[in-house]
Amino acid sequence: MADQFLRLAWSDSESDAHGYLVIDRLVGGISGGGLRIRPGLTLDEVSRLAAAMSLKNGALGIAAGGAKCGLDADPRDPSTRDVLVRFVRAMAPIFDAYMSTGEDMGVQQSTLNAVFAEVGLQTSLRASLRASGDAAAALARTSGALSMTVEGTPLVDLVGGYGVAEACAAACRFLGRPTEGLRAVVQGFGSMGGSTARYLVEKGAVVVGVADSEGLIHNPAGLDVARLLAARDPLGLISRAAGVGPGDVLLPREDWLGLDCDLLVPAAVADAITVDNCSAVRAALVVEAANIPTTAGAEAALSGRGVVIVPDFVANACTNGWAWWVALGEVGPSAADAFAKIASVMRTSVGELLAAARRDGVTPRAAAEALSRAQLDRLAAQHGVLPPLVGASL
Repeated sequence: MADQFLRLAWSDSESDAHGYLVIDRLVGGISGGGLRIRPGLTLDEVSRLAAAMSLKNGALGIAAGGAKCGLDADPRDPSTRDVLVRFVRAMAPIFDAYMSTGEDMGVQQSTLNAVFAEVGLQTSLRASLRASGDAAAALARTSGALSMTVEGTPLVDLVGGYGVAEACAAACRFLGRPTEGLRAVVQGFGSMGGSTARYLVEKGAVVVGVADSEGLIHNPAGLDVARLLAARDPLGLISRAAGVGPGDVLLPREDWLGLDCDLLVPAAVADAITVDNCSAVRAALVVEAANIPTTAGAEAALSGRGVVIVPDFVANACTNGWAWWVALGEVGPSAADAFAKIASVMRTSVGELLAAARRDGVTPRAAAEALSRAQLDRLAAQHGVLPPLVGASL
């Protein structure tokens, strides 16, 4: 990915931790993408994720480039927060002007809020607020949105999964089948996977399997998703004592892929579905809630079997999209505003990419990439790459 705008590797001076930051491209002088913390994170992974973020913004028509950052560290180690503080401080000039970030795997938005305030940046969305033209108003909107809760859960932890559930519903609509009774398996039960399961159930689907880092919980008659949500920790690990209900069966983690179901939602790590394990897939529909969860070889094999895959940069784009919409004043801070916008965008985006894929005889990913790149190129031509910041004071 030699054509990316910026790729940085950072080594912590007080530990063995490493960090990475990649800006894939700038549009209007800004970019955005999440911050993740996981052992084994690499510069290559962050580069791939940054490229996917550009595609997300193009898919949603957002005038910003894609970026990504993170730490090769254990999110459960108490010392990792101090590493995160040092990383954010080292990258402060970039976060100040060119890159907005937010929660991703291994870190919650509340932690980022505290860390960015501690280093004097006020918010992880600082760059987008400064570029909005009225930074003070944008900060007020964003602060209001980030403080919003739905039944005790922060709205920021729900919008991504709500978007994935809407993408599932849009794909079902295109394929001519109802979501009512749809049997779903969700791999990963953090903010994205948990909220996807929550809203799939609201749409009448039956979640028959949930996998976390400790294994798979399966019930062919349907899991009690509300019970599982109440029993998980902040990083998505489900307490078996509190979460496992009558009729639930505990299975090895890797068995999630082969459960008898209609829909698979990978919502955890990259490269979870590979050429070595994709033959186990029994679902006819895969909606990617995680970033790059399916390798290219696995996607080709599954598509050859007629499995429909809604790609990550469309299906899981709504946490990112919501943050930009709020910062730029395109939606209000309320949950009703967020959900109405997300539902409308997902219906249109997923419907268009699946129609283009069928028309052109290509995979949904190929169709979505073409649509997204064309849109992002138009936005870049309209807004430029590095215009001077206006209304930049915060």
